[in-house]
Amino acid sequence: MTNNVQKTNYPALYTLIVVFFFWGFIAAGNNIFIPFCKEYFHLDQFQSQLIDFSFYTAYYLGGLLLFTFGMLRGRDLITFWGYRKSIIFGLLFSALGAGAMILAVEANVYIGMLCGLFIMALGFSLQQTAANPFAILLGDPKTGASRVNLGGGINSLGTTIGPLIVAFALFGTTAAVNDEQIKTLSLDKVVLLYSCVGFLFIAAACLFYFSKKLPEGKSTEPIEKSTKALTTLIVMTVLLFLSLVPVFQTYKSVENDKVLQIEKQITSRKDEIKKNAISNITKSEVLKSEIKTLESDLKLIKVPLENKRMMWLAIALFVVLGSLASAYFRSRNKTEGWGAMQYPQLLLGMIALFMYVGVEVAIGSNLGELLKTPDFGNLQASEITPYVSMYWGSMMIGRWAGAISAFQFSTNKKRLLTILMPFIAFSIIIVANTLANYDMSQLYFYVICVVIQIIAFFVSKDKPVRTLVVFSVFGILALLVGLNTTGTVAIYAFLSGGLACSIMWPSIFNLALMGLGKYTAQGSAFLVMMILGGGIIPPIQGKLADMIGIHWSYLISLVCFIYILCYAIIVKRVLQKQGISIEESND
Repeated sequence: MTNNVQKTNYPALYTLIVVFFFWGFIAAGNNIFIPFCKEYFHLDQFQSQLIDFSFYTAYYLGGLLLFTFGMLRGRDLITFWGYRKSIIFGLLFSALGAGAMILAVEANVYIGMLCGLFIMALGFSLQQTAANPFAILLGDPKTGASRVNLGGGINSLGTTIGPLIVAFALFGTTAAVNDEQIKTLSLDKVVLLYSCVGFLFIAAACLFYFSKKLPEGKSTEPIEKSTKALTTLIVMTVLLFLSLVPVFQTYKSVENDKVLQIEKQITSRKDEIKKNAISNITKSEVLKSEIKTLESDLKLIKVPLENKRMMWLAIALFVVLGSLASAYFRSRNKTEGWGAMQYPQLLLGMIALFMYVGVEVAIGSNLGELLKTPDFGNLQASEITPYVSMYWGSMMIGRWAGAISAFQFSTNKKRLLTILMPFIAFSIIIVANTLANYDMSQLYFYVICVVIQIIAFFVSKDKPVRTLVVFSVFGILALLVGLNTTGTVAIYAFLSGGLACSIMWPSIFNLALMGLGKYTAQGSAFLVMMILGGGIIPPIQGKLADMIGIHWSYLISLVCFIYILCYAIIVKRVLQKQGISIEESND
């Protein structure tokens, strides 16, 4: 009897897994770059969040370009090139981005760094679009989901280790470095880091290129025209650009120059007070009076300026949400030309994924600034690394547990592993940071939050709607606790946002693609574009932080979780109207 089971190509799979690792490594490492760049380049919180804007907007634009050229050619470019070549092109593009980062770091130019990250992420968007289906081709299709989940688990390992390595590259030590010292640091190790990253991208591309036994993953099947969907996305992109330009222009305005000048004067007088506090009390009082006058002048200029910036950012958010909402209503009347967008579950899911990626990135990206406040530990930028590592490690904790369902274990073994895997992942995070000489004693009791997540797993019963409901409620409660408390309890609550987010992605994807039939691949591409949320939500939270303080800026994250909860409730009804039952198989 002939055995027709396709053997897994393990060398290719291991190489592909390295690619998954780098997605997480770079993305989570950005959370260390943000507070560092804020101090090093004298930025406000919004400007520091442009790191996320550059990185995650590239995913959207990359996906939009692939879709646009695919529509013009009448063929999907990824399958036309083949998954293997697409990954090679993506790796080489990311290597180009690493080179741009090196040049920007050498020139000490913040905008150059943003461009480098943008180019690198463009490569990631191409890699990510091709990597998941390519993983399925590397062996028996029946075990394809296991290989994709393995890649996701390694991606989460990258998000845990990334902050540690990037922090060492930036600060040159695992010891605390105060914010004043940051401004005088050398960035030689950052150049070395991105030189290594660029080399590894090229090496991985060479491995894929010279391997003769890899499947190409090509297809010449034509794709159906979706002109209305394409027009909607292009108009949305143009309007988004037009609404963001005025925000950036305000940073070159006369008013902004006055703000910077007054802030510099205030800082100068505060430094003088520290020097003269004891030796010359009279002079200190005069300086304090001058500071009050300067702060009053600053408020008169800065408040209207910040309001103007926030207004345009709100318009940018409305452009995205309004465009998708408009498509939702227009496609209901006439489905022709809308492609995958004719399905309400997809359009609502696109907004849900936008919110999901936004909240996932925003919590971590603003965490450094939160921990620098007196109510949250008064930490230096170099001391936040273990907290960022634990936040992204929370994703790993949830995803490792969530991946168990993809394997053919007995019911009792699945239950046991669902309990054990989160503790194993938590231990890995603690050990990795301890080996890097970080004090993790403040995070030992975070294991209580991990226990709550394990309970949430059993309540959700591996069902997509119930999973979204349970974990979005988990996120809402965590944010409410974080907003209404301070200290360790609030820090644990905000970190728990990572636990809540950890397994939302596959549930949103699954529900949004149900019933799409021949439009499933196109719907998947649209969903990947909504990684855009990671480029829009964090800067909005950053600007809100500049206006009302970093603590209460987390209201933005709360709103995102609330929408995801609403989506879970609404999409069930939408699918039921289409005759699609979604919760029966796992009872």
